[in-house]
Amino acid sequence: MTSKKDENEPITIKKYANRRLYDTSTSSYVTLDHLCQMVKDGIEFIVHDAKTGEDLTRSVLTQIIVEEEAKGENLLPIGFLRQIIGFYGDNIKGIMIPQYLEHSMKTFAENQDQLQSYFKETIGKIFPFGSLDEIGKQNLAMFQQTLKMFSTPEQNTDKENTSDEPINRKNNAATEEVDELRKRLDEMQRQINKMTE
Repeated sequence: MTSKKDENEPITIKKYANRRLYDTSTSSYVTLDHLCQMVKDGIEFIVHDAKTGEDLTRSVLTQIIVEEEAKGENLLPIGFLRQIIGFYGDNIKGIMIPQYLEHSMKTFAENQDQLQSYFKETIGKIFPFGSLDEIGKQNLAMFQQTLKMFSTPEQNTDKENTSDEPINRKNNAATEEVDELRKRLDEMQRQINKMTE
């Protein structure tokens, strides 16, 4: 992988007459695919003709786009391509279009980052435990706690006492269990809220 020696300086790529590309930072030959990955990784580079020193960066970047389109990426709609071709030779539009496109793409990239950040934040709040495995474990633990509350064995197994137990006592026990369940659910909700803050 191509690495950048100085963060402030773009890497110099030399293009030779045989169309080979030479990365001066790694002293190795690279392909258009390598340069494409450098762009995706945010690594700045400039391309110079090895013999004349002419700046070929624009034509090489255009070549990368053509290669990517040929692979079936098809990011550029046909209508857009036709419009771009139509702007060539028009001095007024030719001055305005590059700045407009650059600004539009910059805005789009910024909005995309904000959107991704928003989705991560939102998904994080919906699933506060970090992963589906953790969610499953938490759900299982909560389910088991709930089952324990409802499956508490009878403390008094004496048949006479059970059969003679007043209805009010049974109602009170059920109310206590419901209150206990509510308390536990409230506590779990508080813990979940803390995890999402």
